[in-house]
Amino acid sequence: MTTTLRPTAPLQQSADGAKSRTYDVCVNSRPVGSIALATHKVFGPEVCQVMDLRIAEPDRRRGRGTVAALAAEEVARGWGCRRIEATVPADATAALRLATALGYVERNRTMAKPLPVEAPALPEGTEWRPMTEDEYGPWLVEKVAAYTRDWVERGVPEAQARAKSEADHLRFLPQGLATPDTWLSVLTSGGARVGTLWVALEGESGFVYRVEVDEEHRGRGHGRSLMLAAEAQTRAAGHHRIGLNVFAGNTPALRLYESLGYEPTSYYLYKPLL
Repeated sequence: MTTTLRPTAPLQQSADGAKSRTYDVCVNSRPVGSIALATHKVFGPEVCQVMDLRIAEPDRRRGRGTVAALAAEEVARGWGCRRIEATVPADATAALRLATALGYVERNRTMAKPLPVEAPALPEGTEWRPMTEDEYGPWLVEKVAAYTRDWVERGVPEAQARAKSEADHLRFLPQGLATPDTWLSVLTSGGARVGTLWVALEGESGFVYRVEVDEEHRGRGHGRSLMLAAEAQTRAAGHHRIGLNVFAGNTPALRLYESLGYEPTSYYLYKPLL
């Protein structure tokens, strides 16, 4: 039997080169699932995203998803894409195995945890305070550059990485320190600055956008204190859940989050198209 993709609508194109299209996954012309593809809104028309891939239950575990995913790569190459990306929910273990078998590599993952009723206490002598305007400017410049490096180190061309970093910071900090439902904080220990924290509310949850221990103070438990401060800020705002993003390869951060009870919610994967 032959598995193919059959378009369900015309190719959607815009003046900036963006493309998108949906397909039925067919076996001998019989629809058994669907797949949606689109070029990336930030990385541009050289990157294709698998927006959705579904195979009907009676046809699962027969290789339909594998063939559909490989066919999607051919569509992406035809669009001129050099990379393909997919997001896999943490509980979709079969989809994660499929993507890994096809050569997709984890770039980052999101994690989350429910918060206890009582806000966690910081170690004695450790406190957090709001970031000042004088501190914000240099912090923003450094964080845009650091976030750019995070993406470059994981296979994203520098121009695309910088565009994403600048777009994300503009989107999530449109009013700087005055951005609503956002906390930019400095952690101190014994009166000395040891790190910074960026937390915001997303719907019914808090989200840690950036946690950073100053280099000369690393290895002393301040990362845990920053995370406890993030949880306390989220609880004080009346929310009971908190999430974060961690890049693949950041083993110390991953171990810290796991020790605090965070569990994966989604995996973000990519694959170069040769």
